[in-house]
Parts: sequence; structure tokens; C-alpha cells
Amino acid sequence: MLNKIVVLFFIGLLGYSCATVPLSGRRQLSIVGNSEILPLSYDQYSQVVKESKVVTNTPNGQKVVNVGRRIASAVEQYLKENNYESVTDGFSWEFNLIESDQINAWCMPGGKVAFYTGIMPVCQDETGIAVVMGHEVAHAIANHARERMSQGMVANGLLGGVQAAIGQNPSLTQTIFLQAIGFGGQVGMLKFSRDQELEADQLGLIFMSIAGYDPREAPDFWERMNATSGGNAPPEFLSTHPGPTRRIERLQEQMPDALAYYEKNKRR
Repeated sequence: MLNKIVVLFFIGLLGYSCATVPLSGRRQLSIVGNSEILPLSYDQYSQVVKESKVVTNTPNGQKVVNVGRRIASAVEQYLKENNYESVTDGFSWEFNLIESDQINAWCMPGGKVAFYTGIMPVCQDETGIAVVMGHEVAHAIANHARERMSQGMVANGLLGGVQAAIGQNPSLTQTIFLQAIGFGGQVGMLKFSRDQELEADQLGLIFMSIAGYDPREAPDFWERMNATSGGNAPPEFLSTHPGPTRRIERLQEQMPDALAYYEKNKRR
């Protein structure tokens, strides 16, 4: 009888603690709020910036900032037009270019973005930067880290909110948070992460289009990104990113909607 009550409790919790991802409409677990996860995110971002060589004052660095501001404005416009304004409650946008050979970029919850200099040759220009920026910002807008953290907390029986979880097991809570934002990972979450990547592609394509960047450049960017692997990319089932063919096919399917946003907004 007790086991049945516990099961019913969890079902009720999961049903109550759900949110909807803008644009895709997918329902996601959300037992962690922005007021809880954003302070953790901002502390982690500050630590990364402090420990890195930031080169935002360079020409490439300024491109990252300029594109970031345009994408952020497009995001706010999209959310306002679709009654999702609360998604960015507590956000504090920030864009930095960090010196590193890594071909990577990321966005923490709350709009804290970092590009590495290693990805800039693949981007080539501001439109390429917009492809990456739109995709990474989309992870934050879709609350992917919050969803992953909520899932991790439920899996570990930490149901009383972040502060309560820290009180119960601070090291475990920190581990769950770092995994949620991408600082770590586990094979068990890879399929889920690939779904998030495709969702970020969809949102990012819309955001860059609203910002006035031609979405038809997105497939070309991902072709260039794939070429950097030299054919050594891991099989999709062992990668957190979808395979390049699948990704590009999905982008092409979504292109008509993106072009409609692009044509509408480039005339403004």
C-alpha cells in the first residue's frame, strides 16, 4: 500500500511540475525554478570567465557581442509575441569570446554565453556566429539545463528544491547541476540530449531569422562543422549531438517557417 502511495505521489508531482517549451510545444519536467538555478549559473559563469583569457575587446570578440545582442533582442521579441515573456525572468545577457583552441560555444541558464576562438574560423562571418548563437541561446530559452537538473534531482530523490537539496547532499546537488549545464555527462542521458540538440536547432533557426540573419546559411555551417571532425566523429548513439545528415535534413524541413520570419523581419 505504501509503495502505491509513493508511486501516486511521484506521478502527481511529475504531472504538476511540467512546463512547455516555446515553439516546439514539448512538455518538460520542471521542479527547479529560475530563481534557484540562475544564481548557480551566474556563479559558475563568473568562475569560468575569471579563470579564462577573455578576448571580447578584439574584432572577433565584438562580433560575438553584436550578434549576441541581436539574437537576444530577437528572442525577447519572439517570446513577447507568443506570450512566453516569463521564460526570461531573471535573465542577464552576457557574451564573451574566450581564447581556446576548442571548437565550441555554450550558453548557461540566464543568457550567459561563451564562444571559444577555435570556433570562429568555422563560423567565418557574423551569419555563422548567428547560427551558433541562436542554437546555444535556444538551450537556455528551452530551459534544457533546468529540465536536466529537475530530472537528475528526481532520479536521486531530491524533491524539496535546490536549497533543500544542497542541505541534504551538497556534493550530489553540485554534480547534478554541472551535468545539467554540460560540465560532465553520462551515457544514460545521451538520447535525451540529442533530442534537446534538435530542439535547439529548431528554435535557433527562428531566432537567427528574426534577428535578420539568413537561415539558409545554417546547413552550410553544420557542413563545415562536420568537416572539422575529419571523419572521426563518434557514432550518433555515443554522441550528445545528432549526426550531421539528420541535423541538416531537419533544418531543411524547418526552413520554410524560418524564411517566413526572415522575410518579415529583414524589412523592419
